Amino acid sequence: MRILKTALFALVLLSLNTSCFNDKDDDPVIKNNEYNEVNDFVYKAMNAVYLYKSHIPNLANNRFTSNEAYINYLNEYSEPEELFESLIYKRKEVDRFSIIAADGVSLLQQLEGVYKSNGLEFLLYRESENNNKVVGVIKLVLNNSVASNMGLKRGQIFNAIDGIQMTTENLNTLLNKETYTLNFAVIDQGAIVPTSEKATLTKEEYEENPIYLNKTFDLNGIKVGYLFYNSFTANYNEKLNEAFAELKANNVQELVLDLRYNGGGSVNSAVLLGSMITGQFYGQVFSKLMYNEDLKDLNFDYKFLNSLEKGASLNSLNLQKVYVLTTDASASASELIINSLKPYITVVQIGENTRGKTQASMPIYDSPDLGPTNANPRHNYVILPLIANSVNKNSDLVPATGLIPDVKTREYINTLGVLGDPNEPFLQIALDHILGSIARPLPPQTEILTPVEIKDDNKIKDLMFIDKI
Repeated sequence: MRILKTALFALVLLSLNTSCFNDKDDDPVIKNNEYNEVNDFVYKAMNAVYLYKSHIPNLANNRFTSNEAYINYLNEYSEPEELFESLIYKRKEVDRFSIIAADGVSLLQQLEGVYKSNGLEFLLYRESENNNKVVGVIKLVLNNSVASNMGLKRGQIFNAIDGIQMTTENLNTLLNKETYTLNFAVIDQGAIVPTSEKATLTKEEYEENPIYLNKTFDLNGIKVGYLFYNSFTANYNEKLNEAFAELKANNVQELVLDLRYNGGGSVNSAVLLGSMITGQFYGQVFSKLMYNEDLKDLNFDYKFLNSLEKGASLNSLNLQKVYVLTTDASASASELIINSLKPYITVVQIGENTRGKTQASMPIYDSPDLGPTNANPRHNYVILPLIANSVNKNSDLVPATGLIPDVKTREYINTLGVLGDPNEPFLQIALDHILGSIARPLPPQTEILTPVEIKDDNKIKDLMFIDKI
């Protein structure tokens, strides 16, 4: 993936030239104080690029009238993280996604799909509204991971870690450990019953191939492609094109795109995916990026493509309709695909409301042009703030409440099914819709349990980011 190869020098100049104080990089107070040096970077970067700059009075270009006032302001914050959070607009309601990282190297590796993982993703529920006990179910076992090598399967239920019952208070601590043991359970007559089965897993550095599953069904003479795509990772754009080559060679007439756990990623990968699904709209506007008021001259239109960056032609299907499977974990670039294709083709969304994130991010470094070249060697901080809104060609935003499905359903703890199996409930609904038949009855469902929030240590999974400006 290309990270910020094109300089952001114009952004920095714009910010500094509109300020009412002189920028003195060699100011001794800034230079000799580690935190102030990073604070100086954090403030000026946010002043230059932050999407919601106009909503934060402290980011106003005329906020400081002297260097002394500016330095005194920086001194109010003992840690860069504290300053960064003070500049975020409505953290809970609007900007839930901007990130600051003291270890920028690790964050950038995650952008490229490399992070520590044991290969498991979960759904977590409160066992009962009357207690705080938590029960989990494996929703996804990543390919070629620690968990897949151990033979763990989607649908396995657990209620304890290292022999300790999970609760709403301890589950984040238990699951964020490098090594832990899952203690499994079963549902027996509506009750969660522990078993003797367990599995010990250790997180390792892992590079995810986002093309989790790609297959073709012959459905009463109709060729239906099914692609489970789990992340918009630019490093795998060529692999994505190869997956569409297989679908094209199989003469697929319909496509089911499974994005139910896809939290986003590269905008450019989303443009390529949209272009592979279609192909007949080359050169037309796929989506638009809208920056803050100071940077509106940088607003940019992404166009439908017909080739990869290295020149290989796209394997496009020229479809007029696509079926997209979603949950509330479908975010950012996943929502971009749905929102951007809707003005051109029929998009049938099946599942739950999506996450409701329309903003794009970019890694910002402490350097003269905010890019990786000549970055300050005295610290490793990188910020990944929201810098632009992504809209479709009609300037429609993804609502903060998410995109509403055409066919509503959700995943239940006891009937997840096998991904890619025509009887898996989400896929079954899509296939029935394609056949135009009366929907087959789904398996009996367990009463809906109360979802539990968990802090994911892979913080960037729900981000949509720009490869370059």
